[in-house]
Amino acid sequence: MKKKNFVTLIMSTVGGILFALGMCMALLPEWDAFRQGVVIGALGAAVLLVMVLVRRKMDGKPAVVLSGRAVGTALLGVLGAIVFGVGMCMTMVWDMLVPGILVGIVGIVLLLCLIPVIKGLK
Repeated sequence: MKKKNFVTLIMSTVGGILFALGMCMALLPEWDAFRQGVVIGALGAAVLLVMVLVRRKMDGKPAVVLSGRAVGTALLGVLGAIVFGVGMCMTMVWDMLVPGILVGIVGIVLLLCLIPVIKGLK
């Protein structure tokens, strides 16, 4: 195993576990650890962000390259994920089954729109 793959494996595992544990701490009322969960989740997200930067450095690429297309793609992905998440909340938390399913389908369609944006139409 190459060094960059091993470093990515370790950092992504640690970051993913911290992020997941933080989300559980923040979102499960039985645990009564909302503030601590937010801190642990943010720490996990920071480890994952640093992992991306370290991986790009080890590949010999610049740390961050922002272009108009990259920003637009990221915004479309974030919007799709938020709409999909709102649909899930409507269905599972707020007891709005049919509207939640419809909003979730809109989020899925937005996320599916990322495929031609990223791959390009030929």
